[in-house]
Amino acid sequence: MLEYLDATSLAVWLRESPSIWSFPAILTLHTTGMAVLVGSSWVLDLRLLGISRNVPLSAFRWVFSAVAIGLAVNITTGVLLFIKNPTTWAYSVPFFIKMALVIGSAVTVLPLRSHVLRAAPGQTEVSDRVRLLAIASIAAWTGAVTMGRMLAYLGQF
Repeated sequence: MLEYLDATSLAVWLRESPSIWSFPAILTLHTTGMAVLVGSSWVLDLRLLGISRNVPLSAFRWVFSAVAIGLAVNITTGVLLFIKNPTTWAYSVPFFIKMALVIGSAVTVLPLRSHVLRAAPGQTEVSDRVRLLAIASIAAWTGAVTMGRMLAYLGQF
């Protein structure tokens, strides 16, 4: 299956096209999606950890729309980046670590979303459990971004 995917015209175009609209554009979109996704997650996480604690939690409901948009962009572009070299990434330890951290990050968003959406107007208090989720989110996103960057250097090991 991986060899079939590697031989598709899309994979060949992504690998070999000199066009700026192939790999460079997809990588740029992936980076932009990551900035929106991780940046907005960090804004919420830092608020939950006490930065600007006088701002009500309800003011952060916008974060989840930004996270959804960033996630959609990154899933789409991430699949395309995988298709470019499926036989390499399918056996890459850093790739699997990155994917595990991305999943871990996404898992923290659900309970944080629930907490923020259920917050009463004007509520500023945050429980210790929510703070721990925010710390886990920051750690997982930091690890995922770092591993993603390391893929360029480590590739497969």
